[in-house]
Amino acid sequence: MSHRYILEESKTELLESLRHRGIGERVIAAIESVPRERFVPPSLIHRAYEDTSLPIGHGQTISQPYTVAYMTQLLDVQPGCRVLEIGTGSGYQTAILCALGAQVWSVELISQLAEHARRLLGELGYHPTIVVGDGWQGYQDAAPYDRIIVTAAAPEIPMQLARQLCIGGKMVVPVGRDDQAMYLITRVSDAEFDVFATAQRFRFVPFVRPQASNDRDSVAR
Repeated sequence: MSHRYILEESKTELLESLRHRGIGERVIAAIESVPRERFVPPSLIHRAYEDTSLPIGHGQTISQPYTVAYMTQLLDVQPGCRVLEIGTGSGYQTAILCALGAQVWSVELISQLAEHARRLLGELGYHPTIVVGDGWQGYQDAAPYDRIIVTAAAPEIPMQLARQLCIGGKMVVPVGRDDQAMYLITRVSDAEFDVFATAQRFRFVPFVRPQASNDRDSVAR
């Protein structure tokens, strides 16, 4: 049995599992179109379609597929949406957003991860704007956004990011320390935000910020 066949079989099983857990077909189609095996270290390719997070180096992980699917579905990304992603990591979530037809800006603190993701996403035909910088500050240069997704555990709801949403825009962010509740924040007006916490709990790596930096954010396209 070939390595490729085993991966395809594992991918089919994963997609069926996501369907059974309530993930809709638009998100399923996006996940099906993105080769997750390209986003994991070579030594872990055989585990690419396990429904689990995997290490990608620098103390970071590629999120569990169900978590990616759940957050993406909650975010309700439509074609043409302007999306800000906080925490590029491997670039896998970025690719899913691009596959859904979004225009994506993604902020990553670790320059090595940002460069690797930029190169890989380009090879796969996706062309988001990858920004190296402090995700806690967002990316005001391209604001406002229709959607914002945060892929690391925030200690509190990052309202400075929510204020980069357009009116009617939505942000999805895991909040908490040991495990996290998933929050959906909708901007109702200039000063009003609707805040909703889902019942499910998740585990993310902590939101990492630079210790001290006076450098301007840099952009890799």
